[in-house]
Amino acid sequence: MRTVVSIGSDQEGTLMEICNVLIVGIGGQGVILASNVLGEACIHAGIPVRSAETHGMAQRGGSVDCHVRIGSRFGPLIPKGGADILISFELLEALRFRHFLRRDGVMILNDLMVVPTSVFVQGLEVPQREAVISRLEGEKYMLIPASKLAEEAGSALTQNIVMIGAASPYLPIPEESLLEGVKQTVPAKTREMNTRAFHLGRTVAEEKAK
Repeated sequence: MRTVVSIGSDQEGTLMEICNVLIVGIGGQGVILASNVLGEACIHAGIPVRSAETHGMAQRGGSVDCHVRIGSRFGPLIPKGGADILISFELLEALRFRHFLRRDGVMILNDLMVVPTSVFVQGLEVPQREAVISRLEGEKYMLIPASKLAEEAGSALTQNIVMIGAASPYLPIPEESLLEGVKQTVPAKTREMNTRAFHLGRTVAEEKAK
C-alpha cells in the first residue's frame, strides 16, 4: 500500500518509507490535533515529516483537512491521487476527498454523518448513510464506531484519538511513538483517557482486518 522510494537515507543508510496521510473532517472534531499527534510521533521516532492544514469556516462546521507526509523531505501538500491513507472523521467528508486517495490506498472512516446546515436551508434532499457508503464501493475502507469507542474511553472528545488508533496498524510509525505523540499533544489530565481511546481504536481495527 505504502510507497518506499529513495528519498535519502538515515544515518545507517536505510531507505526511508514515504506514507502520505490525509486527515479530514469538520470543525470541532479535532482534525488538526490528530495531525499534530502524527507529527509528534514522527519526531519521537526520528522520521522526517511534513504537514500542512487547510480549513474554511471550521467553527461553523466547515471542512478541515490536514496533509501529513511521513518520511518525506518534499513539500507538505499531498497531490490528488497521492494519499496512501485517508482518515475521515465524517462520511460526507470522505466522499469530498476520496479523489486524493491512491488506487491501492485505504480509508479509515468514522461511522458518523453530519448533514451540513446548507442542506436544510436550501431544502435539499437529506443524504442517507447507506447511500453515502454505497458510493464508496470499489474503495478499500474500514468503518470505525469512533463515537461509541470514545464514550467507552471516557469522553466523546477522544474520537480523533480513536481514529488515530484505528489507523495505527497502517502507519509506518512504531506504536510506542504514536502513544508518545498522544501524550505530548493532549492536555496532561486527559492522557490516560486518550491512551485508552487509542488502544480501543487500534483493537477494533485489528479485529476488522482479520
